[in-house]
Amino acid sequence: MTGSATEVESVFREKFKEEPKLFYSPGRINLIGEHIDYNDGFVLPGAIDKGIFFAVAMNRSDQVNCYALDFDESISIPLSAVRKMGGWKNYVLGIVSEFQKMDLPVQGFNCVFSGNIPIGGGMSSSAALEGGISFSLNQLCNFELGRRDLALLGQRAEHNFPGVMCGIMDQYANMMGKQNKVLLLDCLNVTHQEIPLHIVGYEIVLINTKVHHSLAGSEYNQRRKECEKGMAILKRELNIDSFRDIQDPALLLPFKEEMGDNVYRRCLYVVEEILRTQNAATLLKQNDIGGFGRLMFQTHEGLRDLYEVSCKELDFLVNAAAQNEDVIGARLMGGGFGGCTINLVRKEGVESFLVKILSAYKKEFGIHAENYKVKVVDGTHLI
Repeated sequence: MTGSATEVESVFREKFKEEPKLFYSPGRINLIGEHIDYNDGFVLPGAIDKGIFFAVAMNRSDQVNCYALDFDESISIPLSAVRKMGGWKNYVLGIVSEFQKMDLPVQGFNCVFSGNIPIGGGMSSSAALEGGISFSLNQLCNFELGRRDLALLGQRAEHNFPGVMCGIMDQYANMMGKQNKVLLLDCLNVTHQEIPLHIVGYEIVLINTKVHHSLAGSEYNQRRKECEKGMAILKRELNIDSFRDIQDPALLLPFKEEMGDNVYRRCLYVVEEILRTQNAATLLKQNDIGGFGRLMFQTHEGLRDLYEVSCKELDFLVNAAAQNEDVIGARLMGGGFGGCTINLVRKEGVESFLVKILSAYKKEFGIHAENYKVKVVDGTHLI
């Protein structure tokens, strides 16, 4: 995807013969706190300068007309016939459906969108699509919903149309992101603290394995079920409400046999990662970037060995990063089973790091990995 605001505006004018409003909806990175947004934990995401550009205008009819420039695919459907469809259409129509469920008077609209966020790279192109549609309709229809409400609406849309039982992190970062700040997001209470991202001298570099996963796949929802099974046992035995109530991972050990090995390891990872993320936020506030990076490596080990959502390509990239003196932290990012690694790299060493790791990856797997240097930016907004 290579979209720009100019491009979507030009195509929109040509297609619909009117002037649109332009919006930008970002993807996101998550520095630490993976797979715990749906386990009532804490995560540390930020919106990034890779995202989706939208040109949107109301069309004074009952038709939703939407054109995905990067796929050269269109949808045209009456508001009264909104239903589940495949691919990107589910994300657009899911948002429309959620507005309708709230009895908000959604009107017909025309939309063209295009992005520069890699699909399947773990940067949440889905939340960027949901955020752009919900934010633009909220503005153009004068619904006056707040950003937090729009994030929750996007999460419901993803649950109900694509059927991905995602946590709140992606949609929240998309809406609430702030330039040069990450959000310590409390996923239970859906509140956050902004933490300045002081990484002077370092760059955030993503490396895309080019091995793609689908979050709608069975493994993601399977992990959720395993965590729910473990939580049910812990609630009964420890009289707690959520994983975050456990301050010592050793408390899980007496229930290992009842849980079974898989469920036990999933729960152990979640408890450790919730504690790790809170620790990481403290280190970031103290500008201890080295300590923060070490926790990123620990997270990868947990995702690989306990949560089992890594793969040989991701492990190869993280291992190679760990052996490079210019990298202070690396891990898989996103749902796993492919997608990107996120790396904190000394600025002066970035180019050398990329040459070495991309060459080694190509030699090992015969795949040209992609790389992206990203900056943390504001959430979805009018351009």
